[in-house]
Amino acid sequence: MPTDPKSEERHLTLKLARDPLDLRAAQRLRYRVFVEELGATGPGVDHQNRIEADEFDAYYDHLLLIDRRIDPSSEDHVVGVYRLLRGEVALGGPGFYSAGEYDLEPLIATGRPLLELGRSCVDPAHRGGAAMVMLWNALAEYVVRHGIEIMFGVASYHGTDLKRIEQSLAYLHHNHLAPEEIRVQVKSPHYQTLDLVPAEHVDRKQAMLETPALIRGYLRLGGFIGDGAFIDRQFNTVDVCLLMDTARMSERHRSVYQRRGEKQGRFA
Repeated sequence: MPTDPKSEERHLTLKLARDPLDLRAAQRLRYRVFVEELGATGPGVDHQNRIEADEFDAYYDHLLLIDRRIDPSSEDHVVGVYRLLRGEVALGGPGFYSAGEYDLEPLIATGRPLLELGRSCVDPAHRGGAAMVMLWNALAEYVVRHGIEIMFGVASYHGTDLKRIEQSLAYLHHNHLAPEEIRVQVKSPHYQTLDLVPAEHVDRKQAMLETPALIRGYLRLGGFIGDGAFIDRQFNTVDVCLLMDTARMSERHRSVYQRRGEKQGRFA
């Protein structure tokens, strides 16, 4: 059962990773969630050191949520993480992680400030409490601070059985496809259509039950979905690309997001 959010928040703090030890703690959380809990495999998984890492880590900012009750020497004190890559950094060197799955040219062609989000996860003991809210508030501050206009990134369904999530994928296709000018698409030959159920046969209640909480949260803020799904067998997921265009948010959602972001000092 989740702890009381107010009580939990007193023990949590946020910061951007500053050194290799901070990064390693983030990679250990990713190992606990993506490998031990969700069954991911692949070249970035180091079972001996219990970390999940890749070559992009050196270029990203890593937003960390830390439980001050846990001894930092355990390297398990990071209980939430977001990986953040600004467009000017990506285009100046490593490119975007999502480009391995999606054709990102529609986004790049806009010339607008971009932010790629990835590797978002929260320790199971902190789900349902204050953790995700704190991470989202800090992300809003980061977006305002850097003048970001479009956020995007891969979001995942656990498992690779399309039948189990067909209502959700079809609902996204029929109701939340990104506008054509920013609609990224899964690269061939990995393209898997989201249009698995005719619009008139989509059960919205079932679709929401099948949709991960992170995706539902972005949809509530006015988020969109790229065209197609990517089946990632190494990570044991079905991936969709989430997009958030701050200029297209409803006035109500934009004001809430900006208000959160303007509360400077949440993290350093």
